[in-house]
Amino acid sequence: MTAQLIDGNALAQQVRGEVAGRVAALKARGVQPHLTVILVGEDPASQVYTRSKVADSEQTGLGATLERYPADMTQADLLDRIAALNADPAVHGILVQLPLPPHMDSHAVIEAIAPHKDVDGFHVASAGALMVGQPGFRPCTPYGCMKMLESIGIKDLKGKHAVVIGRSNIVGKPMAMMLLAANATVTVCHSGTPDLGALTRQADIVVAAVGKRNVLTADMVKPGAVVIDVGMNRDDAGKLCGDVDFAGVKEVAGWITPVPGGVGPMTRAMLLVNTIEAAERTSR
Repeated sequence: MTAQLIDGNALAQQVRGEVAGRVAALKARGVQPHLTVILVGEDPASQVYTRSKVADSEQTGLGATLERYPADMTQADLLDRIAALNADPAVHGILVQLPLPPHMDSHAVIEAIAPHKDVDGFHVASAGALMVGQPGFRPCTPYGCMKMLESIGIKDLKGKHAVVIGRSNIVGKPMAMMLLAANATVTVCHSGTPDLGALTRQADIVVAAVGKRNVLTADMVKPGAVVIDVGMNRDDAGKLCGDVDFAGVKEVAGWITPVPGGVGPMTRAMLLVNTIEAAERTSR
């Protein structure tokens, strides 16, 4: 068996097309949806991510502004800027790129964003809404993973067992909540869980989101399972790779996401979905 690829690039292109149509509809009503991305410091990866997010936005017709600030910006100044953006009716979505410099409290900064503009889905109000099934913004990476499952015909997960490797508030916990909402049985663990393979071999769906190479190998995968690789690492040659031993696992799984070209493009695409949703909600 050789797994079929879940092509994140192709699916993201489809999502961007759908967003572009929604943007055009709002523009016809005189509303220009707008996203503001804030980058503090010079983290190289963050610079790449933020440029990509702005480029994706502009491709769909969304207005997008990248605000760059030095690493020594004070937290008070950042909070003041967020407050101004919260009050600006022309700004529909606000994203503060993480990680922030060490002297800043990321939680306090994220909580300062108005919930109706929290298009990254990290605000506690968004998390609470997700937990109780109320409208809110879903964190972009888990949201993208769920869309990838939908793209291969998996929507109602009743009777399916999913294992999420990774407990972070950014991916692991919201991923588990979304899978539960889709009626799956969910086990959340981490790379140090004793006999991890005993759990993953039972799973119909495995989501690897640890940030550690080869945390999931072929002998740990149930034949025909769906494997979603959220990891972003570098191999010994310096090439991008995920948390999954792709070469081995693809010979066992039924479906698998590549790295790069899998979850990453879908994460950025779901940011656009959240942003257009924010603009539509405030213009009703």
